[in-house]
Amino acid sequence: MQTILLANPRGFCAGVERAIAIVERALEQFGAPIYVRHEVVHNRFVVDGLKAKGAIFIEDLAEVPAGATLIFSAHGVSQAVRTEAATRGFKLFDATCPLVTKVHLEVSRLHKQGYEIVMIGHKGHPEVEGTMGQATGRMHLVENVADVAELKTGAGDTAQSKSSCGTTNAVKLAYVTQTTLSVDDTQTIVAALKKRFPSIIGPKKDDICYATQNRQDAVKAMTGRVDVMIVVGSKNSSNSNRLREVAENSGIPAHLVDNAELIDPAWLVGKGSVGVTAGASAPELLVSGVVDRLRALGAGQVELLDGVVENVNFPLPKELVQP
Repeated sequence: MQTILLANPRGFCAGVERAIAIVERALEQFGAPIYVRHEVVHNRFVVDGLKAKGAIFIEDLAEVPAGATLIFSAHGVSQAVRTEAATRGFKLFDATCPLVTKVHLEVSRLHKQGYEIVMIGHKGHPEVEGTMGQATGRMHLVENVADVAELKTGAGDTAQSKSSCGTTNAVKLAYVTQTTLSVDDTQTIVAALKKRFPSIIGPKKDDICYATQNRQDAVKAMTGRVDVMIVVGSKNSSNSNRLREVAENSGIPAHLVDNAELIDPAWLVGKGSVGVTAGASAPELLVSGVVDRLRALGAGQVELLDGVVENVNFPLPKELVQP
């Protein structure tokens, strides 16, 4: 009979809780429909639940009628999207995670100071698109160490460039990261950047958010005690995928599931213990469903592991704070 080990911490982070609350409060105060640019968080259960309450998720602002209420997702948006939304006169609420906003402000500051900026992240992810869109030009995206080797900047290999008159001018380089990356992979890419561009600077504090790091650390701590890992989260959730990868990189078979119904009993055959965790956008209700499913398949004892206590709280926009 398998033992179920529950990772701690797991599930919702403060940024996700804030984003969902903004949509729910807007629906309560202004009524349906409320428009949200992109999925407010990357979780199918959450998005479907908000759709049922009257939220409409869009990608193009042209889909939003004049005078409507529009919310930016937790992943953030580019300055071009902000400008378009403002000029079209929507009632706007910003659900961008404050930790993503911190990166946006850093990019804006560095850009104004004349830096070329390298962003470590996944191409096509909305957070990356939003962050890259905080500056006009002089931004480069790298996804892995190979990209670092191919990176073409004004800095070259020595972080210097030649002026037209033959003198050498230092080219200022800086890097930022997507907040939901693998901590280990990011450290490897940063090391490659520093080796190629010794004068490159980075943020004073790691851009990877506290919740992403805590959940990855929790998985690392339990890999020596489990034979298989179940990660609750949606396929388009970056931080959930990274949890699966952390387990796999430790030699533990790991499976990402949206809900309990997707668990294959074959995954449990011959396994003595099952680890369960959840991405930062996955609600605890789904974790409870996974535990019930595992018990129905023959698992017995449930053990809640010790872990970091998170007490981060991000305030809602003042217009949505109920008296």
